[in-house]
Amino acid sequence: MKNVTDSFLCLSYWPSAGSFGFNTDIFATNLINLSVVLGVLVFFGKGVCASCLLSDLLDNRKQRILKTIRNSEELREGALEQLEKARARLRKVETEADQFRVNGYSEIEREKLNLIKSIYTTLEQLENYKNETIRFEQQRTINQVRQRVFQQALQGALGTLNSCLNNELHLRTISANISMFGEMKDIK
Repeated sequence: MKNVTDSFLCLSYWPSAGSFGFNTDIFATNLINLSVVLGVLVFFGKGVCASCLLSDLLDNRKQRILKTIRNSEELREGALEQLEKARARLRKVETEADQFRVNGYSEIEREKLNLIKSIYTTLEQLENYKNETIRFEQQRTINQVRQRVFQQALQGALGTLNSCLNNELHLRTISANISMFGEMKDIK
């Protein structure tokens, strides 16, 4: 109690500032200002529990924080699900890409082998055509040579016969050849 009395005694020593007012500086606030503020709070706060009001404010704040945390967790879970789905799609696409790559390489190798086979077949056919053409040309050349040899031999024989044969011998040879052809005709 003595401290309170001493406080009021000290007030008498303070010079007056000339006016009454509220000191808004919380560190320089004196006892009178604090008692006025407490009085106003008590007067206007009748029927309202300060701890209840504070408790309600804290509960509301707590509920908002919890709701924000729940929303964040839900968003996080949704993001994780989307991430997992994206990873699954990525794995699927990578697997398909690997399959396409392997199939592509296999297809390329298969096409390469088919092309090589086709080229060998074509070369073989060209070789056969070349050989057939060579044989045909050889046969034609041989036939031409035979014909020329036969013609030259025939001309030489006719020349020899014409110079050696007389008309009677000539007629007998023709008659013999005709009879020979007649016998051949009968055989057939």
